[in-house]
Amino acid sequence: MPTYISLLNWTEQGIRDFSDTVSRANSATELAQRMGGRLINIYWTVGQFDLVVLSEFPDDETSTAYLLQLSADGNVRTSTLRAFNSQEIRGIIQKLG
Repeated sequence: MPTYISLLNWTEQGIRDFSDTVSRANSATELAQRMGGRLINIYWTVGQFDLVVLSEFPDDETSTAYLLQLSADGNVRTSTLRAFNSQEIRGIIQKLG
């Protein structure tokens, strides 16, 4: 499955309810599973981003739908990167000849 790295920041609502962050993470994990994906790990961070999430989803469309639903709850804003492992990047390079 494709891998994604999401950089999340709490919204005003999200930071007000910071004490619920672990239960929100559990709900986010369950949502990912219902959509056919999985959250590999969630990291709470200090610095430019409040959380970093490593996930897998069947395809870009499912990942995007998941992130839209997650953001619709109003607690986070996301920036997501499609990540490629060494096997995937070899295949990409091979396409160039």
